[in-house]
Amino acid sequence: MAQKNETISKAPVNELAITRILNAPRELVWEAWTDPKHLAKWWGPNGFTTTTHKIEVKEGGEWDFVMHGPDGADYKNKIVFNTLIKPELITYSHITGPKFDVTVTFKRYGAKTKLNVRMVFDSAKDYDVAVNTFGAKQGLQLHIGRLKEFVEKM
Repeated sequence: MAQKNETISKAPVNELAITRILNAPRELVWEAWTDPKHLAKWWGPNGFTTTTHKIEVKEGGEWDFVMHGPDGADYKNKIVFNTLIKPELITYSHITGPKFDVTVTFKRYGAKTKLNVRMVFDSAKDYDVAVNTFGAKQGLQLHIGRLKEFVEKM
């Protein structure tokens, strides 16, 4: 279910996208997304925690982490940062399966931030696994909801 000030796009069969207005300046939202001490406090859907093994927030840098589900399951993840244009744009590739590329834009919206996250999966099969096995649609909503709560308390 979409939140107030949120839109979820109907995209091609291999894409997920979400736009949400956050009641925080974009520099703060950028910091929450790029500072390792903040990431662990909000990354992932509700009930998840994140353990980072390595993170280099720079172009070509890698982030190796494990998301711990509320059911006790561990999900190993590795991403590579492709583009970082402070405080406007982040692109990265999720290189553990299912594989996908993410574009995150941070736009000024008065004193708030209009955040857009677009995930493009390598294939319809990867999309299907992400959505039907891992609950990626709802997970993305919850994930951005946690970010919203976090930045609005910073």
